Amino acid sequence: MQIQINPGPGMQQSDALDEHVSARLERIDRRFGERLTRIEVHMTDVNGPKGGENKRVKLEARPRGLDPVLAEATEESAYDAVNSAVDKLESVLASLFGKQDAKQRSTMS
Repeated sequence: MQIQINPGPGMQQSDALDEHVSARLERIDRRFGERLTRIEVHMTDVNGPKGGENKRVKLEARPRGLDPVLAEATEESAYDAVNSAVDKLESVLASLFGKQDAKQRSTMS
């Protein structure tokens, strides 16, 4: 599974943030990695210098043979937004693959 990080307007890409993203996505890679081709990470600063909840992270997972799956979060810091978005993505993927597995089991019975 590949991880592609795309910093958008107002976001500074840094080694620390890239490492945080990779570390947080390790759990998804261990759990679903063979079923995904890549995850694209899109980060933007929504409010610019105004402050507040302005860091948005969108995660786009590409399951093999299926349509892309999205999860996003907006928080005060990019690190918190990454954490929230990864948690949401893991939940969405668990549901998607759980339904897919149940459907395959029912057709095999």
